[in-house]
Amino acid sequence: MAGGPEIERLVLLLAKLPGLGPRSARRAALFLLKRRALVLEPLAAALADAAAKVRPCSRCGNLDTIDPCQLCRDERRDGSILCVVADVADLWAMERSGAFRGRYHVLGGLLSALDGVRPDDLAIGRLVERVAGEGIEEVVLALNATVDGQTTAHYVAERLEATGVRVSRLAHGVPVGGELDYLDEGTLAAALRARR
Repeated sequence: MAGGPEIERLVLLLAKLPGLGPRSARRAALFLLKRRALVLEPLAAALADAAAKVRPCSRCGNLDTIDPCQLCRDERRDGSILCVVADVADLWAMERSGAFRGRYHVLGGLLSALDGVRPDDLAIGRLVERVAGEGIEEVVLALNATVDGQTTAHYVAERLEATGVRVSRLAHGVPVGGELDYLDEGTLAAALRARR
């Protein structure tokens, strides 16, 4: 590659970002370097600021600059319902929808025998403590409709059984605007089983 070790390091680091391969990383590096004052320097400052100030919330696991996070501090949220998600990206997706006004709990991943992720690697014990100690009436399991997601949901539901809390899961099936002809058989079968 043409350029010094600093450029090579920038490209290598950018290539670690999701969705960027080596070619896209080179284009992004070139874009940043050409727009040093407008993009690169403010981005570097924002990254340094985020690295210094952003931390996981000790209560729910969300990322924020305050602890507890803004979502946990919001008195307008319904404290009786808790939405369990695998990671912060899922929490942010739920928030973008605007459909959920309760509180959250981030597990920190999904159980996976293949990847060696065990129950002790996730915040499941902390979830059980929260349900028992915070007056939670319902736990919504908002986990991926994958084998690992379903395995995790089943395990979490079993762990919560002793608390007596109502456990529900997100519905699975035909997406809004989806055409039946383009859906896989598993999605159609799930939608048929969950019909109402």
